[in-house]
Amino acid sequence: MIVFPAVCRQLPVAPGVCLLSFAAFWAAQRAAHVSMVDLMVYRAEGAAVRAGGDLYALRATAARLPTTYPPFAALLFTPLPLLDTALLRALATAGNLALLAVFVRLSLKLVGHARGETAWWVAAAAVWCEPVWTTLRYGQINLLLAVLVLWDLTRRPAGGYDRWTGAGLGLAAAVKLTPALFGVFLLATGLTARLRGGHGGPWLRHARGAAVTFAGATLLGAAVLPYDSWRFWTDMVFRADRAGYAEETANQALRGVLARFLHTDDLGGLWVVCAVLVALLGLASAVRAELRGRRAWAVCACAVTALLVSPVSWTHHWVWCVPLVLLLWTRGRRAPAVSALLVFCSYAPWWVPHGPGRPELHLSAAQSALAAVYGAAGALFLVPARTSLPRTDGAVRVRP
Repeated sequence: MIVFPAVCRQLPVAPGVCLLSFAAFWAAQRAAHVSMVDLMVYRAEGAAVRAGGDLYALRATAARLPTTYPPFAALLFTPLPLLDTALLRALATAGNLALLAVFVRLSLKLVGHARGETAWWVAAAAVWCEPVWTTLRYGQINLLLAVLVLWDLTRRPAGGYDRWTGAGLGLAAAVKLTPALFGVFLLATGLTARLRGGHGGPWLRHARGAAVTFAGATLLGAAVLPYDSWRFWTDMVFRADRAGYAEETANQALRGVLARFLHTDDLGGLWVVCAVLVALLGLASAVRAELRGRRAWAVCACAVTALLVSPVSWTHHWVWCVPLVLLLWTRGRRAPAVSALLVFCSYAPWWVPHGPGRPELHLSAAQSALAAVYGAAGALFLVPARTSLPRTDGAVRVRP
């Protein structure tokens, strides 16, 4: 830790401030004695694979947390048991901070902002917003998946297509299913372009590349872990309750919002109907924006839609607030941008009663509203993405 101030004195102001912010963040995390519980689950998954154990019977850490990711993810975690716990936590924190810097730079590229110095200032501030803080606190992989998605969607290969097109999306979806909605978005855009008499080839090729990568990674997982793969794809994938109670305040998906407002985790078909409607509306917004050359709006709309319709979207999954706020700010929507920034820096979902005893099932209407601020911010973002976009944009553009 002592090296940071010395390094910062030799750097330009923006990188120096960013490193100081990261150092302060690291010190705060250490002072809080964070357990990085999700990282320990990943470590246990890797150990189970190496030992030939039953991956989906695993209950890791004192919290007895289950395995919820596809088997391919567990394959990636197999090196983790080789590292000492303290070293693993340090490397995970350093890696996530580096990924945050990359994520911010890719987000700025997405919204068409070319000044490199801005990335340092944004990263210095973004590390303190709740989704990013909690991602690092738990040792989560949200930033890695977001970087894979944005790297894929902001690339400009010669001719609009190369062997790596779709690889980032496919790998992200093979590790965790939620990013698969980006592949659906590309497919829907290509088909819509064709129906309108255009050429949907670029989007369809991109979707195909993502599907091939996803299938390859999934088949690799099945070849190495046939029993676990069978269990996941025929049973575990349909068990949304394995990740936790629907009503937990950390769950900012539509399912969590409904469970808290209705005071029940047995939502029947209501959540499915609502999720389908939101998925259709959100994808329609993303496709419309993409066909108008508004790649940044399309990507953010798709990300928000995926978070809303997923059975569980914990607060740390909402790291997509970073490009969302940058998009609103760079497009002159300063009041919505500041409002969104305040929401995601407020830690508001944690202000309501939560913890043992499932108190979230007994929240008042005001408390339920406070516990739904991320989901509400996401839903409100979809409104301008659907209704008020002009036809030109300075961001990355795909031509049909």
